[in-house]
Amino acid sequence: MASFPPRVNEKEIGKLLLNLVDHTEVVRDLTFAPDGSLILVSASRDKTLRVWDLKDDGNMMKVLRGHQNWVYSCAFSPDSSMLCSVGASKAVFLWNMDKYTMIRKLEGHHHDVVACDFSPDGALLATASYDTRVYIWDPHTGDVLMEFGHLFPPPTPIFAGGANDRWVRSVSFSHDGLHVASLADDKMVRFWRIDEDYPVQVAPLSNGLCCAFSTDGSVLAAGTHDGSVYFWATPRQVPSLQHLCRMSIRRVMPTQEVQELPIPSKVLEFLSYRV
Repeated sequence: MASFPPRVNEKEIGKLLLNLVDHTEVVRDLTFAPDGSLILVSASRDKTLRVWDLKDDGNMMKVLRGHQNWVYSCAFSPDSSMLCSVGASKAVFLWNMDKYTMIRKLEGHHHDVVACDFSPDGALLATASYDTRVYIWDPHTGDVLMEFGHLFPPPTPIFAGGANDRWVRSVSFSHDGLHVASLADDKMVRFWRIDEDYPVQVAPLSNGLCCAFSTDGSVLAAGTHDGSVYFWATPRQVPSLQHLCRMSIRRVMPTQEVQELPIPSKVLEFLSYRV
């Protein structure tokens, strides 16, 4: 069987290689597994996520069902073992990508959840919602560790669940694992630190829709409804020893395993992301 992607010469660049046909509605998002396996997950308005194996001519391996409405976005954890999906509901779905089963639903948002992103060590998960908030979760326990509010004072659940001018459209983790960027309908880009509940930097942006950090974390790109892409130099900071230690151990150990380490409680506290 031919491998994917096939070797091509320059004349064949731009040629259609595969056409994956199975969704019955608009496909809203796509994400590749970071482990290089060429596993692709697609998220659709047909309320499903579909898992495709591009090494096997795009064979559809699994359909993940659980969403009761449109699926807006999905993201793999850095080790490819977990998938997060969010959509037109208040819940955040976490999937085991070895067994293709749902791990848990994270409850806490008061409106549609539209974007999600894992931290580089896989220990944290950021979700953005129309309820004016970004939550930072521990995906291994389901706990909310931090809330980034885009409206002060925070709206009541009734107001947060309806129309407002602070809908958060996008969220992205920097590759330093220390900063998060968010776009909201109040015409602002915000840069946050994971250990502070207020923005460390703010910039104007109208009609923001999506954002992503560069690989080295020095630049944030943001796309808008009117077809433009804007770029910002991002906050840079020398990470603390605690942050470097946390990221090193959390790349290889989930929360439960860290908590069971036979080490002094103060060291355990030092290595843990906490509320």
